[in-house]
Amino acid sequence: MTETHAFPTLDSQTCERARLSRDARFDGLFFIAVSTTRIYCRPVCPASPSPKRENVTYYTTAAAAESAGFRPCLRCRPELAPGNDAWQRGDHVVTRALKLIEGGLLQDHSVEELARRVGVGARQLRRLFVERLGAPPIDVHTTRRLLFAKQLLTETNMPVTDVALASGFGSLRRFNAAFAQANRIAPRELRRKPHAGSDDSLTLRLHYRPPYDFASLLAFLRGRALPGIEVVDDESYARVFGPAQAPGWLRLSAWPEQENVLRLQLHCPQPAQMLSVVTRIRRMFDLDADPQAIATALQTTAHLRPSLRKYPGLRLPGSWDGFEVAVRAILGQQVSVAAARTLASRVVHRYGEALSMPVAPGLDCLFPTPEVLADADLNALGITTARAQSIRGVARAVLDGRVDFRVEQSLDEFVSRWVALPGIGEWTAHYMAMRALSHPDAFPAADLILRRAASRDGDMLSTKALTQLAEAWRPWRAYAVMHLWRSVSTPAKLPATPRPGALA
Repeated sequence: MTETHAFPTLDSQTCERARLSRDARFDGLFFIAVSTTRIYCRPVCPASPSPKRENVTYYTTAAAAESAGFRPCLRCRPELAPGNDAWQRGDHVVTRALKLIEGGLLQDHSVEELARRVGVGARQLRRLFVERLGAPPIDVHTTRRLLFAKQLLTETNMPVTDVALASGFGSLRRFNAAFAQANRIAPRELRRKPHAGSDDSLTLRLHYRPPYDFASLLAFLRGRALPGIEVVDDESYARVFGPAQAPGWLRLSAWPEQENVLRLQLHCPQPAQMLSVVTRIRRMFDLDADPQAIATALQTTAHLRPSLRKYPGLRLPGSWDGFEVAVRAILGQQVSVAAARTLASRVVHRYGEALSMPVAPGLDCLFPTPEVLADADLNALGITTARAQSIRGVARAVLDGRVDFRVEQSLDEFVSRWVALPGIGEWTAHYMAMRALSHPDAFPAADLILRRAASRDGDMLSTKALTQLAEAWRPWRAYAVMHLWRSVSTPAKLPATPRPGALA
């Protein structure tokens, strides 16, 4: 079924109440531009007194405010606002284009190529962007880069040249000119006392809209953590990432002294990768979700209300790499989470790429690539013949382009391509969409635990009945999955792979 999507619209009365109360639930959902100062702010801006209503204009995106000639506030710092994932739900042309922009397409390609990828003309795409977002695609791309640069300049001691590279500018001269035009200040003049990281790592603040159940997310990932690649405890998630010639590492943890903020410690040897790394970690930890909108949609079903009250802010546990999720999903078909982790650990130990030395405690290996696993002998690791063949088949399909993890593809397209591969059923494809794409509407309806948890009388629902029930949860069905799993399990034991019968 093709998803429907309504783009977010601004209700001036709601915006006004949120502005005056500094309601963090609306942070990043709109921006406040003040005509007397030519500055735009977040709804949580601490500036006092608040500007008069007649001097305020509301914008749905930072790019729209900047296109209208406003510069970002130095107090509330719009670069720290969580994203608005409402723009990236569904299959609309603008939605798909935004996902590609976030993935960095305009870094090396033109707007014409962006338009071609989403199946429209460049002129039409520009018109749609201005109509929906208040700014053309290139302005959305530029604002994203400049706001990230502003955060790096404010919070780190990175050289300005590296900041320019990290924010996607190949030329320092062009970066200085673009930054000065947008912020009315030169990059070097913005320097503040940096939040120094340990050794050569950086420390960045990653904001989210409350509530946020970070503990449940960590517990989910802790039960699946791969030794050598990930280290997960009660307070943080750490990971190594490639390439092996210049590996990096990150650690995400709570920041008790900062409200609605996580602390990201990052060592990224290649500055040009930094924005994509931060974008990936935000997606992996679902930092741009709007819990208020999700709860409003899901609470229409009485069966979900107790879980929504008990576990507010439950988020989707994303993943670092799509191929890694695919392999781990196949390894875990019809076995426990612990057994799946054991098998995956064997694959990493045998075929992963060991680093010459650990980049951080417990982080010394990279997950094997599709090239390595395409012809790997997996049977000796205790993996069944069918599963081994499926993994090799998936690796080859990724290499030859039959399947991929392109962010702009629809859920239906993703699932249909993956289930065409031997050993991949609907459950596995939807599970991968949940984890690898962080798709909010993915729904593994054949799951036995879901069918039992969603029943009001204790009898197991049929797959068809559960699918029909879940129509009321669109476009948030994946969050309903997490609540149903959470209602019958501890976070560490939430099912990660299909149970018997789920691949029928």
